[in-house]
Amino acid sequence: MSTKTLSKETELRLTEFFNNSIDSKSMAKTIRQVNFLIALNAIREDGFMKTETVNIEDGFFWLNELAEILDPYLVIE
Repeated sequence: MSTKTLSKETELRLTEFFNNSIDSKSMAKTIRQVNFLIALNAIREDGFMKTETVNIEDGFFWLNELAEILDPYLVIE
């Protein structure tokens, strides 16, 4: 896991994105919907993404991490 901090430019772009394009809860919901579709395709025998399994696994993990940061849903209290 990286411990690098975001540059000010990146922080500004993210803030602008979430202020002007989509709110964080909607973005988290969208990420979860896309991840569901990716996972569903990955487990199907005829899935067209079979050759991309490693990339799918990595992308699925990091998109879920981002979704949890934007709108915690799976956190056990």
